[in-house]
Amino acid sequence: MHVILHQPEIPQNTGNIGRTCVATGTTLDLIEPLGFHLNGKEIRRAGMDYWDKLQLGRYMNFEEFKEKHPGAKIWMATTKAHKSYADVQFGPDDYIMFGKESAGIPEEILVDYEETCIRIPMGGDIRSLNLSNSVAVVLYEALRQNGFPGLEEEGELHRLHWKKEN
Repeated sequence: MHVILHQPEIPQNTGNIGRTCVATGTTLDLIEPLGFHLNGKEIRRAGMDYWDKLQLGRYMNFEEFKEKHPGAKIWMATTKAHKSYADVQFGPDDYIMFGKESAGIPEEILVDYEETCIRIPMGGDIRSLNLSNSVAVVLYEALRQNGFPGLEEEGELHRLHWKKEN
């Protein structure tokens, strides 16, 4: 699975998304321009000590991304979509793209991807959810549909043990 951020502006969001990508074994692709420096303290703080484990791609623009990933299935997360993210079938090698915090994915890109535009349902009085929350919601649905490949499904207590049923 792959997450694309198109021109992200807020380093804390990108740091949080990077941490989510590390936790899920997901690649993060960043399309420039970025609203921050990748070596900034805000990225490191939000990404904690996981940032060096991140599978990261970086592209000058969306055209370069498309050239390097011909045939990629790209789901475009936008509040303008007709379909909910829960109504589509994600494949294990699909890309999910999110736009910058202030404006989303440009309409010039969206018009070429109408069939793969998806939205997160929400009340009419709100423009959008926080970017890192949106990525988590859609990414985990995509991973769920694919059986959470490579992810642990059970955890263990740190000091105690679960009680075993007899």
